[in-house]
Amino acid sequence: MALNVFDHDEYRPPVWKSYLYQLQQEAPHPRRLTCTCEVDNRPKYYGREYHGMISREEADQLLSQAEGSYLIRESQRQPGTYTLALRFGNQTRNFRLYHDGKHFVGEKRFESIHDLVTDGLITLYIETKAAEYIAKMTINPIYEHVGYTTLNQEPTLKKHLPQSPEAPDGPAPAKDERNAEERLTSLVRRATLRESDLAPKYEKVHNFKVHTFRGPHWCEYCANFMWGLIAQGVKCADCGLNVHKQCSKVVPNDCQPDLRHVKKVYSCDLTTLVKAHNTKRPMVVDMCIQEIEARGLQSEGLYRISGFSELIEDVKLAFDRDGEKADISSNAYEDLNIITGALKLYFRELPIPLITYDAYPRFIETGKISDPEKRLESLHEALKLLPPAHCETLRYLMAHLKRVTEYEKENLMSSENLGIVFGPTLMRAPGLDAMTALNDIRYQRLVVESLITNEDVLF
Repeated sequence: MALNVFDHDEYRPPVWKSYLYQLQQEAPHPRRLTCTCEVDNRPKYYGREYHGMISREEADQLLSQAEGSYLIRESQRQPGTYTLALRFGNQTRNFRLYHDGKHFVGEKRFESIHDLVTDGLITLYIETKAAEYIAKMTINPIYEHVGYTTLNQEPTLKKHLPQSPEAPDGPAPAKDERNAEERLTSLVRRATLRESDLAPKYEKVHNFKVHTFRGPHWCEYCANFMWGLIAQGVKCADCGLNVHKQCSKVVPNDCQPDLRHVKKVYSCDLTTLVKAHNTKRPMVVDMCIQEIEARGLQSEGLYRISGFSELIEDVKLAFDRDGEKADISSNAYEDLNIITGALKLYFRELPIPLITYDAYPRFIETGKISDPEKRLESLHEALKLLPPAHCETLRYLMAHLKRVTEYEKENLMSSENLGIVFGPTLMRAPGLDAMTALNDIRYQRLVVESLITNEDVLF
């Protein structure tokens, strides 16, 4: 039963902190110091702020009039290189300036020098004024308290969203409302899914990417303002969580992928997919195996004979487009080899194989053990290295393949034959030279063969 947002005494609506937002408003504004004379050999991507080859002392004297003033000069020590001279804190700061189509002095890249300086002044001002505050931002985060709530109660939380201090009274524009709603979406979803008994308890790390936020945004971990002009923080590509870069290092591994962000079924990380769809295993695996077993496992060369590649691709597109509503029945695909081909293709296209890159060396070492009992013991330990969603999917697949071998007289598919088919499909290692990869094929087969044969003992 869902808990009411007001009835639960542990619930604390987020208190969005405005201190860093206020500091950004106070930061010095950029003042371009233009050169009054014509300068030879001025790079085409610089404007009148370029002063040619002048010394540090000359630049310092020119900039001494106003905080936030800036110019660009050519280095006297290293001709052909350029320096951004910027006045901040009553002193001139010099930064090596680069251009590769965009301007940059560090990680961030800007369309214009004006934007670079604006962002730089904001960052310098906030990090100077609030260094101690920033260092303690991750203490007492809102992340764990944001709420014993449900999607149906999401409107209740909207009124707790941060408002720009300069926002006028009265109804906010539709765009602002949309931005506000998106700001808490990932937190609300996580709280909702956390309470669901049906949700598999798979741990998943967030897939953070550097992100530029349009308009004011607050960190969904520490509740502090995300300052800067561009690349103010990171956003999880799977669940949409927005946090500071430094906060991303302490966010728990509890990503709850959102179907709005997970666009595909094939080529999608396995744990991401099952958490997004709230299932124990990828629906491709369940649906294909159920369809194959419903039609019977006696088909000769099952999994060995390939289906028509264009129709296999059609099944893939159907899953990507329709998800669990994809039609893979005999009415749509009469040839069973198309369904077995689609299942194998799913495993081949996983960005992280079912037997993961990290676990691969341990499984290969297991394949090299000749003693059956020791190999079984080693396999049991190797399985512990797999993420839970991968291990559960492998268990389900091996149980299915074990049933396939029970019809070996009809389908001619022994555990050895299935090992040959599924070895390279389920496990692969990145960066191996061709000779090593070729040698590993034998051990891949032995690993899968052992997993099938001992499925009832290992899982």
